[in-house]
Amino acid sequence: MKIAVIGAGAMGSLFGGLLTEAGCEVWLLDVWEDHVKTLNQNGLIIEREGTTRVVHPKATTDPSVIGKADLVIVFVKSTQTAAAGKTAAQLVQPDGWVLTLQNGMGNADILGRAVDSGKVLAGTTSHGATLLGPGKIRHAGIGPTQIGPWANEDRTMAEKVAGVLSEAGISTEVADNVHALVWHKLFINVGINAITALTGIKNGEILDLDVTRELSRKAVEEAMAVARAKGVPVAEDVVDHVFQVAEATATNRSSMGQDIDNRRLTEISAINGAVVREAKACGVVTPVNDTLSALVETLQAHYGKG
Repeated sequence: MKIAVIGAGAMGSLFGGLLTEAGCEVWLLDVWEDHVKTLNQNGLIIEREGTTRVVHPKATTDPSVIGKADLVIVFVKSTQTAAAGKTAAQLVQPDGWVLTLQNGMGNADILGRAVDSGKVLAGTTSHGATLLGPGKIRHAGIGPTQIGPWANEDRTMAEKVAGVLSEAGISTEVADNVHALVWHKLFINVGINAITALTGIKNGEILDLDVTRELSRKAVEEAMAVARAKGVPVAEDVVDHVFQVAEATATNRSSMGQDIDNRRLTEISAINGAVVREAKACGVVTPVNDTLSALVETLQAHYGKG
């Protein structure tokens, strides 16, 4: 299978590297020229639990050299999804598929407006990766990946892609309700990302103080109320699960926290901001998510002004 990965950051490079090892023809597409150059000259170094190995996916900054791909995987930040959708439409075969494993809400819909929505698969992954520098990543954690069709109930495409991913060591199952799955991942991001980004703390430090726990709880419970108003099935123990994830990733700085640290645009609009937008559409009040969104948007709008 020929696979194009749009966005060769930590996760895009990880998936591209594992799929290359499994015998797929993989192209990594990214705007970071030093990274692409290093990948082509030296390969991708994957560090895992103190050992390293090198794999050799193809890499480019120019989508026109890739040709048509059977599968396009989108791993860019949500702020870049619209542009990635145009590129995916250029790359995907007429009978091919586009898969998003991005954080946040709305990515699959944006991609579905750029390509046939029936070609869009969405999902979540518990694999973790850190970009160490040009051409080098750390495979930080292994966990389940779940995908499913976004705009129809035909599982055929999803099952084929799940098989390819599983053969590459990315254990993947097809979800019965991928919309609920994406919401569930959103709950985790809502409860952790903005709070850590604004305060400078690590994920596990959300649990240190009752006041921070309560802030996280309220943000998640608002998101749960919105999901239920939209008819999405929501488990009762969501907040407990968010706290478990915070504890399991205690020493990590959230992706939004890293964006703030490095003065990059965050994905606030696709996370807490998505909760706010969906809440307005269904008449749910979300004061905590309103505030968190406004604070992060204000902070990133004033980079370099202080």
